[in-house]
Amino acid sequence: MNCIACTMPLETATDIGAHGIEGPVCVHCADANGCVKSCAEIFECGVRFFQSTFPDMDNELAERITRKNMRTLPYWERNTATCLIGDDATDEEFQEILDKLAKR
Repeated sequence: MNCIACTMPLETATDIGAHGIEGPVCVHCADANGCVKSCAEIFECGVRFFQSTFPDMDNELAERITRKNMRTLPYWERNTATCLIGDDATDEEFQEILDKLAKR
């Protein structure tokens, strides 16, 4: 099971910050009231995640990877947001990051 807003794996009960109508939200994407945070907040958290996980990744690539990741989620298809306007990572760039994450 994964977060509907960012795809974080929800491996334990402590990973879940809220249960919404559309599905579970991780602790990073849920606010104190159990609602999904804004797209901008989740986007920035995603950029920070990729940059901290891959220290050599520049901000521009981290933004494109995060944008592509979020755009693949039905939650963001239904809840369009201006923070997702911009270039995506290529399929090759995205797959390379997914492969690296899977090896961790």
